[in-house]
Amino acid sequence: MPGTTNGSTSTKIMGVLTVGGLVAVTAYTVALGSNGWLWFGWVVLGLLTLGMVAAGNG
Repeated sequence: MPGTTNGSTSTKIMGVLTVGGLVAVTAYTVALGSNGWLWFGWVVLGLLTLGMVAAGNG
């Protein structure tokens, strides 16, 4: 099932990007102070990742 493998790979990549984004936004916040747009972007990325996971499981 090639489609399943690609979906799984895409979901893993999105998960890694989401976690990496969280680390980057947290580091930025600690070093330079909070930026609402960065957190908003991370939340959107997280929601997209959750959507991909839900679509893959459905």
